[in-house]
Amino acid sequence: MPKMKTKSSCKKRFKVTASGRVKAGQAGKRHGMIKRTNKFIRDARGTTTLTKADEKIVKPMMPYAR
Repeated sequence: MPKMKTKSSCKKRFKVTASGRVKAGQAGKRHGMIKRTNKFIRDARGTTTLTKADEKIVKPMMPYAR
């Protein structure tokens, strides 16, 4: 069988944790920070895990993610 291809956009944006969840960067922090609250900016630091519904979309695009 030939190898399956991984979507390049997914391999750049997502990582899979040891428990199998998908880790992604926080959304909404590229621009427009003046109108955002300080609480939003604090809470949106670092990374987050995707919801189960979003994981079902992303995981088939990364067949070799562990």
